[in-house]
Amino acid sequence: MTHILALDQGTTSSRAIAFDGEMRPVASAQREFDQHFPRSGWVEHEPEDIWDTTLATAREVAQDVGGIAAIGITNQRETVVVWDRETGKAIHRAIVWQDRRTSDLCHDLRGGDFEELVRTRTGLLVDPYFSSTKVKWLLDEVEGARAAAEAGRLAFGTVDTFLIWRLTEGRVHATDATNAARTMLYDIHKGAWDADICEALGIPMSMLPDVRDSDGDFGETTLLGGTIPIRGVAGDQQAATIGQACFTPGMIKSTYGTGCFALLNTGETAVASENRLLTTIAYQMGGQVTYALEGSIFVAGAVVQWLRDGLGILGQASDAGPLARKADPGQDVILVPAFTGLGAPYWDAECRGAVYGLTRNSGPAEFAKAALESVGFQTRDLLDAMEADMGKPIEGVLRVDGGMSASRFAMQFLADITGAPVDRPPVLETTAMGAAWLAGQAIGIYPDAETFASGWSAEMRFDPKMDPDLRADRYAAWKDAVRRTLTRG
Repeated sequence: MTHILALDQGTTSSRAIAFDGEMRPVASAQREFDQHFPRSGWVEHEPEDIWDTTLATAREVAQDVGGIAAIGITNQRETVVVWDRETGKAIHRAIVWQDRRTSDLCHDLRGGDFEELVRTRTGLLVDPYFSSTKVKWLLDEVEGARAAAEAGRLAFGTVDTFLIWRLTEGRVHATDATNAARTMLYDIHKGAWDADICEALGIPMSMLPDVRDSDGDFGETTLLGGTIPIRGVAGDQQAATIGQACFTPGMIKSTYGTGCFALLNTGETAVASENRLLTTIAYQMGGQVTYALEGSIFVAGAVVQWLRDGLGILGQASDAGPLARKADPGQDVILVPAFTGLGAPYWDAECRGAVYGLTRNSGPAEFAKAALESVGFQTRDLLDAMEADMGKPIEGVLRVDGGMSASRFAMQFLADITGAPVDRPPVLETTAMGAAWLAGQAIGIYPDAETFASGWSAEMRFDPKMDPDLRADRYAAWKDAVRRTLTRG
């Protein structure tokens, strides 16, 4: 039987999943790798850890299922790797999307012509979240890096590009449009790297990869046995949008992993946000760009990890929901999980987490409830901003996926606080499915987008149950808590 191999390289682990001809996951492997925090607000990965875990899981799954027809890659976005073209070795640890080391630089870049240039051409905001200032930091701080870059010896890539380089043994230096759109270096309207932004940041354009369609040809690998084409690439949130079959303008999905990311398909129109959302590329196939509005939340599933690893009040992540149900209904504890600042629609890199409403009787159950509810509150922030940008209510269903969507407590509160139905699919790992579909349809094994979408179904629907007045009161309390947490108005 022919299989498609999806490589899902995430923030805390690398996974490989094989899908059969009916797009059913039939084999998988996963390996975690170390997180490095050299200073407060700094987050790094060893590129060799990323590569070793990816290759090991890919080989394990390939051996389990036999024939692999094509590979699709999806990846943590914005994370930066810079490596030497001759040796293939990185010049520094990867700087992760969560990293805030360039906050001061971004602060200095805001408020002038450069900020408007970035917004109008890339659809992004000037923030440490994106790749470009991370690249500048590496060129400025790693000894000899700038001279090597100017001499053409260094290559830059997000994680997909680094994996493609390694899988093709240095033959292909490429990315797809969705990942390019997250670098703060790519003009999403012209479909090209922006020379003015690169010059302003001192980034030689010779470092940048070739940009291709999400279902384009990214070369071949012989490292898994035989010769296997790489035919699908998309950043993790765009891959989830594809895996959720959100191909029609107006459809919206929200993925709950380490962070939370909501994407609203806006079709051929790149909607300029007036509410501090991001205008980005949802996918690019056959040379045709489909745009999206995106809201990015830095801490979603990570807040449950904090309960487990930081506070030690959970044995495992799945304990959060049952513990939250034991909370005292008379307490209204609100947790603003700004551990690395707040993302959309606030974009405050300097604020930090806070808890409000504590009483002498507040305990583990109240913390668990506040943590899970914080994800729903933050999603409501995003949906309200999207409605404001679109100038009309977003009607229909919110499709959810990612590990945290397995929590019935969290998903029911999401429906309650947004007032919208929430649909959860049978396969929560739609990110990998999206990458697999890109590769599979590119080689003719999987159906086209319309047929794929027609077969999508929900495993469970969560309908809103909260009284509208209570919804309004609880959301007002959240907004007040955020106002008190922000470092700027």
